[in-house]
Amino acid sequence: MNDNLHQLRCFGCGARISGSEVKPDFRCVDCGDLFEVEYPGWAQRKSLDRPNAGALKWLWRERRCSSEALDHSGVWRFRELLPILDSFGNAVSLREGNTPLYALPRSAKALGMDQLFAKHQGMNPTGSFKDTGMTAALSVARERGFQWVACASTGNTSAAMAAYAARAGLRSLVLIPEGKIAWGKLSQAMDYGAVTCQLKTDFDGCVRVLTEIVREAPIYLLNSVNPYRLEGQKTPAIEIAEALDWNVPDHLIVPGGNLANSSALGKGFQEMRELGLVARIPRITVVQAEGANPLVRSFRESRGAEMQPVEAHTRATAIRIGNPASWRKAARVVQSTDGWVLEATEAEIAVAKAELGAEGLGCEPASAVTLAGLKKLRAAGTVGDSETVVLVLTGHTLKDADYTIDFHRGTLLRAEESAGYEREIAALRREARNVDATPGAVLAAMKEAAS
Repeated sequence: MNDNLHQLRCFGCGARISGSEVKPDFRCVDCGDLFEVEYPGWAQRKSLDRPNAGALKWLWRERRCSSEALDHSGVWRFRELLPILDSFGNAVSLREGNTPLYALPRSAKALGMDQLFAKHQGMNPTGSFKDTGMTAALSVARERGFQWVACASTGNTSAAMAAYAARAGLRSLVLIPEGKIAWGKLSQAMDYGAVTCQLKTDFDGCVRVLTEIVREAPIYLLNSVNPYRLEGQKTPAIEIAEALDWNVPDHLIVPGGNLANSSALGKGFQEMRELGLVARIPRITVVQAEGANPLVRSFRESRGAEMQPVEAHTRATAIRIGNPASWRKAARVVQSTDGWVLEATEAEIAVAKAELGAEGLGCEPASAVTLAGLKKLRAAGTVGDSETVVLVLTGHTLKDADYTIDFHRGTLLRAEESAGYEREIAALRREARNVDATPGAVLAAMKEAAS
């Protein structure tokens, strides 16, 4: 590993080690906390290892027109900020990243805002933000000579890992909680050749089993406890800044599941500021589902100092996690950027997802918590009319097609869940109409729908 350019620092006790010294479960031997990647050469302005901000902006723009395969990746296009490989020739890529930053004019108008955007990470190769982290961490696994990689998953991680493992010629193992995963996601892992095991437990139970496995066998762990995952997942922050002409939004709102993504994006903005690429960092807000809200409870009870696991229940399967591994990192990012931690009910998530669909943007339900959270911030007066907001949409709508179908059929929510939201839901539902096979009947249906 390129230990002369990077090292790992324990988030808990501050201990520093080289990348080759880390334990299989990526936990500190002294305090048991997680590691993060840091680049000591960047701290000194005159260091030869410190990238030049102006030169980087020019280089990254030029790579957009490059014919080199690695330059087609929205992660490895920024490889100067990811010196984690001995050779970038070992990078495993499916042309991930370079995802669109969409304006949301309808939602902005409804909320009385000037500038509202969605960074749609569901436009990655396997349909979720996990691809940006997986290309980085799996490339490390390949360079280190591992033959097997593994993850516990609620769906998106397994799809991404299996795809990149297949691309690299590696074998992959997936542990999933039985009956608690969207089949659209599981089908991807199967198609990419993963050995898939359903365990009679929840996601957190799968993590416990996998932790024991990687301690006993030469298998590389690719859950978000792997610090190299977060190095890839920080690159959407660079893309957002680049798309806004190296300005940053006032607010970045992120779904909260295992809580690594918010910390990765915060790390990306922090490093850009340190290197002089941007002038400031946005407020970073995390939104969780009401039934899977350990970070919300942590801030409510101890201001983020402690966290108690919860038994997670939500139809937004990607964030159905009751004991998130990266909660301390997420808490730090929220606190250091003066952001907020919010929760959204099942009805609020469903309505927000349909509203994003009305913009022409399909996302999985976990992504829609961001819009639901923004509505609450606007209602509280904590986000101004002229402030720029970016919502991070983490997964594609086809990841959980049954959710969308059930919403429009009217079978998604129980009566008590939809109470108070009946009017919004009725306005957003679009049922398939049964009409006679005549032009007149179709035109009549169109007239009725328009009224």
